[in-house]
Amino acid sequence: QVQLVESGGRLAQAGGSLKFSCAVSGSAFTITTMAMGWYRQAPGNQRELVAAFTSAGTSNYGDPEKGRFTISSDNAKNTMYLQMDNLQPEDTAVYYCNAVLGPWNYWGEGTQVTVSS
Repeated sequence: QVQLVESGGRLAQAGGSLKFSCAVSGSAFTITTMAMGWYRQAPGNQRELVAAFTSAGTSNYGDPEKGRFTISSDNAKNTMYLQMDNLQPEDTAVYYCNAVLGPWNYWGEGTQVTVSS
């Protein structure tokens, strides 16, 4: 069973920064063997892609996040990160860590991020 443990700051002012971590545990699988990414869901909206690693080893970002958010990983720690800079009130949402391995789709518990103006 894969467990995704999220941690990071939850509150920021507009223009500020937050960084999230997603540690993979409870399994022999590593972040290099799974498709990893971050998603978010704002009230009344569908869950949407924030950033994800591609199978080619590059990164994809949602349009609102390009140039402001950075996805990275530390393979030795089996941990994925999301650095969020220049946060805006519209970035307020619940952020989720995601891992996909074949037919299995795993989600972190979600972290509420609130950005005040």
